[in-house]
Amino acid sequence: MLRQRTIKTLTRAVGVGVHSGHKVELTLRPAPPDTGVVFRRVDLPQPVDIPVSAHVVSDTRMASTISPGGDPKAPKVQTIEHLMSACAGLGLDNLYVDITAEEVPILDGSAASFVFLLQSAGIAVQEAPKRFIRVKKTVEVREGEGATLKWARLEPFHGYKLSFEIEFNHPAVDATGRRVEFDFSTGVYKRDIARARTFGFTKDVEMMRARGLGLGGNMDNVIVIDDYRVLNSDGLRYDDEFVKHKILDAIGDLHIAGKPLLASYVAYKSGHALNNKLLRQLLADETAYDIVTFEREADAPRGFAELAPAW
Repeated sequence: MLRQRTIKTLTRAVGVGVHSGHKVELTLRPAPPDTGVVFRRVDLPQPVDIPVSAHVVSDTRMASTISPGGDPKAPKVQTIEHLMSACAGLGLDNLYVDITAEEVPILDGSAASFVFLLQSAGIAVQEAPKRFIRVKKTVEVREGEGATLKWARLEPFHGYKLSFEIEFNHPAVDATGRRVEFDFSTGVYKRDIARARTFGFTKDVEMMRARGLGLGGNMDNVIVIDDYRVLNSDGLRYDDEFVKHKILDAIGDLHIAGKPLLASYVAYKSGHALNNKLLRQLLADETAYDIVTFEREADAPRGFAELAPAW
């Protein structure tokens, strides 16, 4: 039987929210089978639990934000996508995330620090079958047209792979790879995707900060780009780091479904909003998916049965 996973022991991290700039402490704890990922705001007079699902996403501007019932006026947790991406990359199903503020810390701007935290805590295999959302027919969402066109779709596939293309019309971005495909059966998430950092343009800084966003961003946790070039002295971690970060985000956004997907995801200029819209459209059509388990590990897609190696 292909079984669910959590972590063996609790682990902690302290950092700042990239948008709020506020200090925040994160405590990751093991969770029982079939719990899913549950964020808990422990800083509130009465702690609030937010089990992750596509329908509790309440804001998708610059990040994925969740709140109970998807109510934007309720207590929230912002910028969950990098931690969710790390959970997907390590095949984690169940986790409690205690948080002392309303935004997950940005750490180094990628998922690598979360991968390190989770693997340092150890991966525990649980006595319950791992449940997948298997896509049975193509679902697609599209927005805009011409130069503003962007789209994302999920197609049936015995495994999990993602293909993403970006188009920024910027010399620093155009000089790098603009399309990447990552297949969980052949790639190594920790090596190939996890280290890709979030990025931002200097021309957008004033607008973002006027909206209370990006207050914790700096060159330690963001790739900063002016009109012509990357400003970070250490350059890029991957030749195609920009598009790989979009794949990293998409993996996190899609893991918000609450179970890993068996699907092929293909996207052009998608983002948090379109990714969530795609998930909601999939889950709204009961003929488009089913929930499956694998009694024999040999029947599961390659790459899902192996535990990620320890650091």
